[in-house]
Amino acid sequence: MYNYEDRGRKPVVEDIEGMTLENENFRTTIWTGSKLQVTLMVIQPGDDIGLEIHEGIDQFLRIEQGTGLCEMGPAKDNLTFKEDVKADFAIFVPADTWHNVTNTGTEPLKLYTIYAGPDHVKGTVHVTHEDAENDPNEH
Repeated sequence: MYNYEDRGRKPVVEDIEGMTLENENFRTTIWTGSKLQVTLMVIQPGDDIGLEIHEGIDQFLRIEQGTGLCEMGPAKDNLTFKEDVKADFAIFVPADTWHNVTNTGTEPLKLYTIYAGPDHVKGTVHVTHEDAENDPNEH
């Protein structure tokens, strides 16, 4: 029903909640502009996004389904901020902050994320978390 092609730098109006809930890929990039990027994600039970930091890039995540744990901190071994998250919660990650989101529930955790500026190659699709980790374009 939805067009999951990255149509960045073109005007687009989308049912972001519907797209997020229908998406089955670990990561699907749906819009890449010069200063902003939107990706949809599905985190399976017990899995996580992967501990990461985005240098110079702020990030917004919106949970549409499921429950999880958000962790952030100044260093990968110092994640001092920990909050439970669930559907309808938003997460704001400041640039240069280590962070991770782990699915703590029994159903897939579905979310969309906005990077300001872009963090992935335009059109990136990772069907699984393993695909993302093996992508030479990912950091």
